[in-house]
Amino acid sequence: MGNHVLLEIGLALCIVAAAGLLAARFRFSIVPFLILAGMAVGPHAPSFGVFDFRFIESAPLIQFMGRLGVIFLLFYLGLEFSVGRLLKAGKTIFLGGTTYMLINFSLGMALPYLWGWPMREILVVAGIFSISSSAIVAKVLVDLKRTVRPETEMILGLMLYQDVFVAVYLSIVSGLVLTGSTSAAGVIQSAVIALGFMLGFILLGRKLSPSINRILNVPSDELFMLIVFGFLTLVAGFSETIHVAEAIGALLVGLVLAETDHLDRIEHLVVPFRDFFGALFFFSFGLSIDPFSLGGAFWPAVVAVLVTIVGNFVAGLISGRKAGYSYQGATNIGLTITSRGEFSIILANLAKAGGLLPILQPFAALYVLLLAILGPLLTKESKWIYSKLAKVFGWPAIKKKKQKQPLDNYS
Repeated sequence: MGNHVLLEIGLALCIVAAAGLLAARFRFSIVPFLILAGMAVGPHAPSFGVFDFRFIESAPLIQFMGRLGVIFLLFYLGLEFSVGRLLKAGKTIFLGGTTYMLINFSLGMALPYLWGWPMREILVVAGIFSISSSAIVAKVLVDLKRTVRPETEMILGLMLYQDVFVAVYLSIVSGLVLTGSTSAAGVIQSAVIALGFMLGFILLGRKLSPSINRILNVPSDELFMLIVFGFLTLVAGFSETIHVAEAIGALLVGLVLAETDHLDRIEHLVVPFRDFFGALFFFSFGLSIDPFSLGGAFWPAVVAVLVTIVGNFVAGLISGRKAGYSYQGATNIGLTITSRGEFSIILANLAKAGGLLPILQPFAALYVLLLAILGPLLTKESKWIYSKLAKVFGWPAIKKKKQKQPLDNYS
C-alpha cells in the first residue's frame, strides 16, 4: 500500500459521517445514503492534490472493514434471540422459508424468461431475486428498534433458511455458469455440510453454555472483548471455508452467546463496533458500483424491483399468517425482507466470470441500490402501509397506544 492510505481512510470516514448526518437530518435509514456516498466516489471520481476521491490505494482495506461490518451486524442480531426460541420455531421457519422461496424464485425465473434471456441468465436472475440482504435487514431492524418484536424471530429464521438455499444454489449455478455442467453429488454434499454445520453449532453451543459462561467470567473488559471477538472472527472465517456465509457464522455465534449470563456485557461492547464497521460495509458496497454503467439496465431493474416488492409482500404475508402471526406482524415480515444486497452482487460477478450477458452486472447493481433505498423505507412506514391495507382488506385496525413512542434512530 502507498503513503496516502491513512489519509484516504480519513477521507472515507468523513464522507461516511456526512452521509450519517444527512440521514439523521431527513430522519431516514442511513443505508441508502451510505451506498449513494460510495457510488459518488471511486475510480471515476476526481483527485484534488493529496485528496484522492478514487480510493485506489485504500479500497482493499475499506472492503475488509466492510466485511467486519457484516460480521458485527449479524452477530448483534443473533444476540437478540435465544437458541431455544429458534429450535422451537424450526418447523414454522422451514414452512415459511419454503413458501417464501417458491414464490420469489418463480417470479425470478418468469421475468427474464418473458424478456427472452437465455437459460443461464434466467437462473442467475432467479437467484438475485430470491435472497434478501442479511446485512441490510439486520441494520434496519437495529436502527428502527425492531429486534424485540415477535415477528423478527421469523425474519431471522428466513435468513437462516436462505443461507442453506444459497449454499445449494450457488454450487448449482457456479457449475452451470463456469463449466456448463454440475455434479449432483457435489450439490448434495454442499447442502448437507451447510445444514449440518448450522444445526451442530447451535446444539453444541447450547450444551457447552456453562463452560462458555466460566470462560467469559473475567473482570477485565479488554480480555473479555478479546475472547468474544476472537471466537467471533474464528467461527465466521471457518464458516467461509466450508461455503457457509461468514455472516451466518457470526449470527450463529450471537445465538449461542445469547444463552450465556454475559449477554448485557457483550451487547454493550459490541454496539460501537457494529455501528462503525456496519457503516463502512454499505459505503464499500457503493464504492464497487460504477454509476455510469447503469443506463441500459434501468427499465429491466425497475420492473424487477416492482415485481420483487409485490412478491416479497405476498410471500411474507402468507408465511407470517401460516406461522400464526397477526396481519400486522405478517405485513412487517413481507416489508422488512425486501432489501437485496451482497448475494445479488456475488451472482452478478459470477455471471461476468462466466461470460454471460453484460447487462447482468449493471442490472444487479441498480436492482440492489433501488431495493436498498426502498426496503428500509417500506420497513419504516410499515405501520402506515398496514393501516391503508387494513381498510382495503378488512383487517383489524391498529390499536392506539396511550404513551407516545420515542423517535427511532436514523428513521
